[in-house]
Amino acid sequence: MEDSTDGLHHLIEQELNSHEKILKPDFSETTGRELLVFYLQSKFKQLVSFDRDSKNPIFSYIKPEFVQKFSRRLVSNPDKRIMIGITGESASGKSTLCKAMSNVIKSFNMPVSILATDNYFKDISSLIEKYSTFDNLRDNGYDVDSPESFQLDVLQDDLQMLAKGNDIYAPEYLPNGTGVSVPRSKFVPSNKIIIVEGMATMYGQIKDIFDIKIYVETDIDIRKERFLHRAFTERNQDFSNAKKHWDYILVAGEKYVKPSRSSADIIINGTTNMEYFCQLLEYLHAITNNFEN
Repeated sequence: MEDSTDGLHHLIEQELNSHEKILKPDFSETTGRELLVFYLQSKFKQLVSFDRDSKNPIFSYIKPEFVQKFSRRLVSNPDKRIMIGITGESASGKSTLCKAMSNVIKSFNMPVSILATDNYFKDISSLIEKYSTFDNLRDNGYDVDSPESFQLDVLQDDLQMLAKGNDIYAPEYLPNGTGVSVPRSKFVPSNKIIIVEGMATMYGQIKDIFDIKIYVETDIDIRKERFLHRAFTERNQDFSNAKKHWDYILVAGEKYVKPSRSSADIIINGTTNMEYFCQLLEYLHAITNNFEN
């Protein structure tokens, strides 16, 4: 079987060097957008077929109605920001995927904003002060990953503002164990593409704001290995505490995150080759912008 990265590189070159390009549509007109959508649908089907035959496919599942639904949105409301929500259980690879998407999009000088929903955790500094440490608070029953532990009303308002083209100042949850949330702290511009990452992207009505809902899925053994490695190398946690927190997030993920899998438009393999994934994004960029003027 041909290496996925080599095969996709060949597709990109073939697309860029093709002499059979269509005239660039007038995107200000509905008919122009409809032509673009029809063209992209056919190319996307080719890409999915290619990925299906690769050694380590990116797409585990694509909702049957997703392409048509997203196409209708592009035609009917072209000025709305493209809102992409990425979720998955802890250590599934969603942050890595998000960074790869951002880097590729930026490399083509396309404006993109990144927002992490972890910044919308509620301020629990008084509770941590009461129990001395976050670990003690967790061990006494505080369910940090539950929807009730997030400022979902603020998150929903902020996402709706971004979708309409308005810049925001998001809260910032300090990752230093103090449980402090600083309101209106992080400036987030409303760029054409907005990627939102974290477990809260699919909580409640938040999921309805996104044009593309992505769920990243990875085998539990790989997730555990990633989580413990991160705990030791990045957070200086001892093994006992890291294992205890892994046991917590395992239960929390099953309870709060995994149900959102059924809402996803696309389920992505969290162990996919990032070079291959980036090339897939490059191909999408090529087919979207490679027109004859």
